[in-house]
Amino acid sequence: MPDKSPERTLEEIVAAARACRACEEHLPLGPRPVVRAAPSARLLIVGQAPGTRVHETGIPWNDRSGERLRDWLRIPEEVFYDETRVAIVPMGFCYPGVDAKGGDKPPRPECAPLWHEPLRAGLRKVELTLLVGMYAQKHYLGKRRQKTLTETVRHWRDALPDFLPLPHPSWRNTVWLKKNPWFEEDLLPELRKRVKRLVA
Repeated sequence: MPDKSPERTLEEIVAAARACRACEEHLPLGPRPVVRAAPSARLLIVGQAPGTRVHETGIPWNDRSGERLRDWLRIPEEVFYDETRVAIVPMGFCYPGVDAKGGDKPPRPECAPLWHEPLRAGLRKVELTLLVGMYAQKHYLGKRRQKTLTETVRHWRDALPDFLPLPHPSWRNTVWLKKNPWFEEDLLPELRKRVKRLVA
């Protein structure tokens, strides 16, 4: 269990989160929590959970989805992985395994209740949190979330200035992007403008 006492620094909380074994018995590849945060970060990215490649490398968004996400943000890898500027705190810190259909299982439910509150408390300079995918949107937007991910993202202005919902940048969502041209025409320019200011 994380110690939420105010004496703990963010660095200590991150170290404790990386050592977490709360759901070890449910993880097919074992625990390898992937989380990055520093007190100076002004941008926070909340995604779903690591895939197998991220589990192997310990580097978040180290896959094709990460390439697309960095393209959406228009920031290079060296900025994206500079945790003094960009914090990365997924809904589930470890690879959750494969579901019956061959896709990744949802993020383990233990992570967010254990770790998000203390981590966010230490990220005092964060001005914008990107909610990537429905799990992050459900957790952080609550009743402000629309009935579908598409409608939640379409109403992205309603979540500002604290949050900005995004679809998952999986290449499986290429069809979604083609069906929703407003995402690239309206949302991405505003996203890039805000991100550029925060990571400059």
